[in-house]
Amino acid sequence: MSLLKQDSPELDDAALGEDYTKGSSHVVWASLASAVLVTIAIAVYVIAGQKPPVATGQIEQVWAHAQHSESSGVDANGEPMPKDSFDQVLVFTQVKLHNQSQQPLFLHSITTNAKLDDGIHSSYAATPADYDRVFLAYPSMPVPHGKALPIETTIDPGQTLEGTFVSSFRLTKQQWDARKDLDFTFALRYQQNLVLAPHGAVIDQ
Repeated sequence: MSLLKQDSPELDDAALGEDYTKGSSHVVWASLASAVLVTIAIAVYVIAGQKPPVATGQIEQVWAHAQHSESSGVDANGEPMPKDSFDQVLVFTQVKLHNQSQQPLFLHSITTNAKLDDGIHSSYAATPADYDRVFLAYPSMPVPHGKALPIETTIDPGQTLEGTFVSSFRLTKQQWDARKDLDFTFALRYQQNLVLAPHGAVIDQ
């Protein structure tokens, strides 16, 4: 029997194993390439789908004025009524809001949010008329009387709105000073709320 015609199962198995290994290698590389392409496609889709916020803003300054107040003891009809005394903290906030979208934005309310030991205390911003009345009622108010921020207003595309508003909390100065956090919520119709926090310290007056 010729040696040239002898079958060699060992050699055939080795060759088969080598071909299988080569084939597996190609499959692995093809799978990795597919996975990378899918990851890139997903990333592009997510990035393309993300839109910048419609509005940005900055809290320019915050002043807090604690005072003890007492009602006049007379009702709206001029009749005497028991006096009511209470402590309150007036929070004045100077803010800048910018519409960076292509559509008008409709600001319809602002709340000041103070986090205390017992939870979040929120107070709506007073109207511009009431903001100005504070300075008439308290002529010696040690806070700059800036331009009032309109609470219900439209911010046109590209427009920047600036002004100051005031909120009131029925708190003592000690309670106010013990707050853990402070931020402001600007509610926009048909859009997500814009929440801003002051970057600088609150000025106590």
